[in-house]
Amino acid sequence: MAARPGALKLWRALALVAVVGISLAIFFLPREYTDKLQALGYPGLFLITLISYATVFLPAPAALIVFSMGAHLPPLGVALAAGSGAALGELTGYLAGFSGQAAIENTAAYQRMVGWMQRNGPLTVFTLAAVPNPLVDLSGIAAGALRMPLPKFLLFCWLGQVLKMLAFAAAGAGLFTLPYFAE
Repeated sequence: MAARPGALKLWRALALVAVVGISLAIFFLPREYTDKLQALGYPGLFLITLISYATVFLPAPAALIVFSMGAHLPPLGVALAAGSGAALGELTGYLAGFSGQAAIENTAAYQRMVGWMQRNGPLTVFTLAAVPNPLVDLSGIAAGALRMPLPKFLLFCWLGQVLKMLAFAAAGAGLFTLPYFAE
């Protein structure tokens, strides 16, 4: 049974409103809330990264928290909790693209991203999720607009995010300490 065009437009509009609302709420989240979440260990870290990565193009970096948590908890556990939260947080970008109402559709950067996604979507999502950069939001928007299957998007985004978070957590644990820089 096909969805009615009016119902689809309504769902797309609701997705866009949700993305904008979530992004603004997270951007203005008071600092004391993130401090309390960090004290909760893995569940708090999951929530911090979920919230941070749910913003679309607004800076809410979780990398410093992941780095500091890596000094107190096993880096692999930190990476799994933070990577899972980050991957789920990226769903806001996916929903923005799926809504068909992305304000950046006519930009050159977005058009380039669409080309990358059409040629090799999963690799693009993985690579951009694994490297700290703002383009991961564009890949999520393009994935949603191109209707990449949600499980595929989440899998490759999760793999990239876990790899990136493992690097941050391992650095926080001092696993990358060079003897030259040691005291």
